[in-house]
Amino acid sequence: MSSDQPAPGLRLGPYTLDQLLGQGGFAWVYAAHRDDGKSFAIKILKPRYASDPAFESRFRQEAAFAAQLEHPNIIHIQDVGAQAGLAYFVMDRCPDTLSARLSRESVLPEADAVAIASGVARALAFAHHREVIHRDIKPDNVLLAEDGRAVLTDFGIARAVSGYVQATGFMMTIGTPAYISPEQAQGRPLDGRTDLYSLGITLYRMLTGDVPFRSKDWFELARMHVEDTPEAPRARRPDLSKRCERIILRLLAKHPTDRYATAEALLEDLDDITGKTRSTSDIPVPDGYLRDSRAAAAESEAANKEKKSWWKMW
Repeated sequence: MSSDQPAPGLRLGPYTLDQLLGQGGFAWVYAAHRDDGKSFAIKILKPRYASDPAFESRFRQEAAFAAQLEHPNIIHIQDVGAQAGLAYFVMDRCPDTLSARLSRESVLPEADAVAIASGVARALAFAHHREVIHRDIKPDNVLLAEDGRAVLTDFGIARAVSGYVQATGFMMTIGTPAYISPEQAQGRPLDGRTDLYSLGITLYRMLTGDVPFRSKDWFELARMHVEDTPEAPRARRPDLSKRCERIILRLLAKHPTDRYATAEALLEDLDDITGKTRSTSDIPVPDGYLRDSRAAAAESEAANKEKKSWWKMW
């Protein structure tokens, strides 16, 4: 534990920190309980940001704004405060996260993944209508409630960072490299379709066991989002429905106009996976994105054999 990290047992107003649940670049998340015994999660801004009055002010302001986004698929923020140099907000606590479930199961059943994606899409539809863009959709920010419902968190952090960058010109990365949209990677203006791309990456991860693009070099990863065509999901998981594959590939279109225009439009196709009231071909896919999955899998197997042969030569 670093010297500036709050220790379990610390009291913040009526809340007592119990244990560290996780941390990101900007904040720690703790399990906590209130004096009445009810459990919560508390997000505490790290000191390097809390000591910047402009950033701390935006953090609290955006947390208060996020508290107004009342929707079953958006985390409920109970309280916002500051004490002893710590800025924090208090959220309902969910028993699981999508990230934790993926670490346990690696690949999810199609029906489960579609249900989770639908919950996130409902949250985004609600937020986008209020001109709120999340900017950091990924498994870490998708919580799972006791009833299995997907609950989206971290609207406040994304908006605080974005507002701080615009106001100060200070360079800070918004989004997670493996999940950012091409327009995020290029620093272009964003709208709700950037969240849909990141949801597409998340859905790809849930159903194939990995994200479509990987690199240890941030700039190379950004280039891949902008230029490279993702491998068809069914090449990695042949039992995946063609209908679901087409939805994912449409979400991963490089240009926003080739994606779903709105989260509501996405929900229509997600809801249609089970009912199949329309033809699969009615779900458009950008040119070059969809190849025959068997051919793609055969090409991948041939490439792997070639690599093995090359290594044997050495």
